Amino acid sequence: MRILMTMLAIIVGLWAQDVRANPTQWEREFPKTDFSRSDIGGWSEILSGGPGRDGIPALSDPAFRKVSSETRIGPREPVLTVEIKGATPRAYPLRYLTWHEIVNDTVGGVPVAVTFCPLCNSGMVFDRRVGGKELSFGVTGKLRNSDMVMYDHQTESWWQQALGQGIVGKHTGTQLKQLPAWMESWAEFARRNPDGLVMDQPRANRSYGRNPYAGYDSRNRPYGFFTGEQPPHGVPALARVVRVGDRAWPVARLSKEGEICEAGVTISWTSGQASALDTAQISKGRDVGTIRVRDAQGRDVPHDVLFAFAFHAFWPDGEWMQGAR
Repeated sequence: MRILMTMLAIIVGLWAQDVRANPTQWEREFPKTDFSRSDIGGWSEILSGGPGRDGIPALSDPAFRKVSSETRIGPREPVLTVEIKGATPRAYPLRYLTWHEIVNDTVGGVPVAVTFCPLCNSGMVFDRRVGGKELSFGVTGKLRNSDMVMYDHQTESWWQQALGQGIVGKHTGTQLKQLPAWMESWAEFARRNPDGLVMDQPRANRSYGRNPYAGYDSRNRPYGFFTGEQPPHGVPALARVVRVGDRAWPVARLSKEGEICEAGVTISWTSGQASALDTAQISKGRDVGTIRVRDAQGRDVPHDVLFAFAFHAFWPDGEWMQGAR
């Protein structure tokens, strides 16, 4: 039933997008937002995703449990891993992030926003401090290029999740600091961090462990929220790519080569992680592998593994690392 309601919200959002694509309507939801400031091409770029403000409820200060006590998560299920020096490693399961999209947390004294946009497969972690002040984030219910638009509770500025950048309001043009984080299987995290922590199941009425977008990453095109160009070089729209800065490496290439050393980074691929956007039950999703990105000193590098259409939309002049032809 929950999956059907999610799909209904998507359909309603598509019907309503033309009506809602203007600040006059949005001011009722976001009375503190300064809509006179923005750096988008036009308000028609922002569409309603169906749910309104906080219709997808972000989480703050979630509870955690020890790895050894967790029994609900399948071994191949994806988690977003955060490892900050001096702090116990933490895993944020996509079985929860799919339904909440943002988690405001503090790790090792660092206030972080753990984010996941299912429609772009974009999972990134940001430092929540801006100009010496700590922000907390929620979900606007709006999309741009099919990517989640976040907002901060303090100024109600709007932020593009895939960019980590303010796009509307007081913080227009402000860049959040992205922190090293990566998606891996629950088994990988648990094996490496037997004394680690995993986010506990939220106290909300959601079908945790289910994928409300079943079959999404096998589609030829994303849902109708995206009307932009197809990626170049014949790359399928919903193919996964590894983005580092303004460069993108197709995961299909990585899965064949195993490891690539280019542009100052080493990118590795290992099997064993299920797609969160394939089958209705996340734990049974097809194997999409785990990506790690490190620099010449072996340090983890901030990156994203997102769909090709989203990379092309936000980095139209980006470099596609296709390898030898």
